[in-house]
Amino acid sequence: MRIRIVDAFSERPFAGNPAGVVLFDSGAFPETSWLQRVAMEVNLSETAFAHPLPEGGDADWALRWLTPATEVNMCGHATLATAHVLHSTGKATGTVRFRTRSGVLTTTAGDDGAITMDFPTAPLSPVEVPPVVAAALGVDILSAHDTGPNVGDLLVELADEKSVRALAPDLKALAGHGGRGVIATARAEDPSGGYDFLSRCFFPAVGIDEDPVTGSAHTALAPFWSARLGRHSLVGLQGAARTGYVRTELRGDRTLLTGSAVTVIDGELLSGA
Repeated sequence: MRIRIVDAFSERPFAGNPAGVVLFDSGAFPETSWLQRVAMEVNLSETAFAHPLPEGGDADWALRWLTPATEVNMCGHATLATAHVLHSTGKATGTVRFRTRSGVLTTTAGDDGAITMDFPTAPLSPVEVPPVVAAALGVDILSAHDTGPNVGDLLVELADEKSVRALAPDLKALAGHGGRGVIATARAEDPSGGYDFLSRCFFPAVGIDEDPVTGSAHTALAPFWSARLGRHSLVGLQGAARTGYVRTELRGDRTLLTGSAVTVIDGELLSGA
């Protein structure tokens, strides 16, 4: 059984967000406990597991995402990584439909090698900033929004890029606030820099202190910044140590996320299910 490590939302190795990808030949998943042990061993923010589905249905592959600690409802970068592996190994061409916990998600490969994912737009609801979050971040928060059940994060707007880049949150405190985690964002200071907004994502409650580039978060960042900047098509930069760019296009209740990926490790998983 092959296992691959793919750097998603990057055109070069050792950038973007790495994800593990395991493809099964059979039409079923092994026991969840085995999947979780593999995800713990890989020890990346997510490992994706996929198996083919019978022809003629609403989807081509079943897809699940597990962090080292738990299974999650949505993951953008591991979906991108899985689609990249399917295309690069000749198992798929053009459009691939994945059956997931968040419904059927579609990916389409472009002529330039980039992959566009069709995800549900996160419903944003203004909320008061939880005191534990304000204390854990240690910065002034301009606004806060709940991102709905699929994403499950608190989206907080900070005053400027400098504030986002300088964040050094109390991760233990963030882990206890509820939900998956916190998305911190600010408008780009220099739009000529190639991106419209900056973000960082912290998910200690699910075993990820800081996620390098989070596709699912951009289903919330896209409507948030499109409303403020007056454009449907934007570029987000996620500003952790391993940065990556996500192109977003808001289409009502759907958000298109586009990025590139590169396989950096292709090996054999010796412990079978």
